[in-house]
Amino acid sequence: MRRLSSFVILAVGVAAGAAGTYRYEQSSAAISTPAAAEQSPSAKPERKVRYYRNPMGLPDTSPVPKKDSMGMGYIPVYEDEQEDAGTVKVSLDKVQRIGVRTEKVQARAIIHTIRAVGRVEHDESLLTIVALRTDGFIEDLFVNKTGQHVHKGEPLFRVYSPQIQGAQTDLIVAMRALGRVAGPDADKQLDGAMQRLRNLGVPQSRIDEIRKTGGNPRTLDWPAPADGDVIEKKVINGQRVMAGDELYRIADHTDVWVIADVAEADIAEVTVGMPVTVTLRAMPAQPVKGTVTFIYPELKPETRTVPVRIELPNPEDRMKTSMYADVVFQAGSEGGAVTAVPDSAVIDSGTKQVVLVAKGEGRFEPRAVKLGRRGEGYVEVTEGLKQGEEVVTSATFLIDAESNLRAALQTFSQKDTQP
Repeated sequence: MRRLSSFVILAVGVAAGAAGTYRYEQSSAAISTPAAAEQSPSAKPERKVRYYRNPMGLPDTSPVPKKDSMGMGYIPVYEDEQEDAGTVKVSLDKVQRIGVRTEKVQARAIIHTIRAVGRVEHDESLLTIVALRTDGFIEDLFVNKTGQHVHKGEPLFRVYSPQIQGAQTDLIVAMRALGRVAGPDADKQLDGAMQRLRNLGVPQSRIDEIRKTGGNPRTLDWPAPADGDVIEKKVINGQRVMAGDELYRIADHTDVWVIADVAEADIAEVTVGMPVTVTLRAMPAQPVKGTVTFIYPELKPETRTVPVRIELPNPEDRMKTSMYADVVFQAGSEGGAVTAVPDSAVIDSGTKQVVLVAKGEGRFEPRAVKLGRRGEGYVEVTEGLKQGEEVVTSATFLIDAESNLRAALQTFSQKDTQP
């Protein structure tokens, strides 16, 4: 019985040894399998870890694997993931998830719309003042209402002036002397008498009438010097007027001015000849096209604005003075095309402006640029880009954040590797 037990134990031991041998051989075969796989052309080479970064994005790296305070393992960063110092690498699936969009840099006209508020005013070149050059008395008024429209040559009032009466008498005497004695002295006397009447403002029609009839009318019907509307009337019937007194002010409203107050920040882009659209608030559906004719040389300190003059035709006399108008200037429309990118492509830190240039396969290059004029959603690039390059127009903030994180991690990794 004892011999049988010994035999059973020996048999079990032999079987166990055989099984152990089989396991060892199988393990050896398993160990040799990766070596064979490395020799196969489809096997991937072993990736070398450069460092391990914090899983929460903190600026903390480690040359060896470890865990943070929350028990999360640090993420390995491999050598083949490192890009050039000036390039940001984003995986293609992340590019699709964050919605990265690009646009080619092209030449386009940058039109900056400048808005201002204006008001209609008289055209100063079409204003006329009626005044006498001598003392007199108003005996009758033919135009006795402010706002009345008059035509050139139409009588405004009837006036008696002793000085005009005396000058007419001198003309009659010179005419009679010329009829009796012919010679240069008589001609000079006649010319002098007519010139005195002209100096007093007597119209040529009255002088011709005196020379034709030889009469000496007591009063004179004073004619309107221009077409227009009477905007000021300072005379009444029977009034004594002095030389130089303003009796009427007449304004021709066939053309009017619109004076727009342009903000100090925009006045540098406004130039003479620039096209303008004027929309009167009384007629919002009828905008009028015009041009800038003059930029006033002074700034209003109360509003920090500069007056800009626009001349507009007013054939139907629909524009009334003091009407408010909305003025739109098209700055840059007279210039040519320039290199421009969308406003959304520019990352402005306050001290510098950067755009992200797409290099393909998820690679982006941050590039500093210099900007010019802005308008209609685009900005001029004066330096830093060439036409045909592609820039990122959306998700720039996310790529910029990735760039800053990479730069921070590289800085810390360089500090860790220093002896």
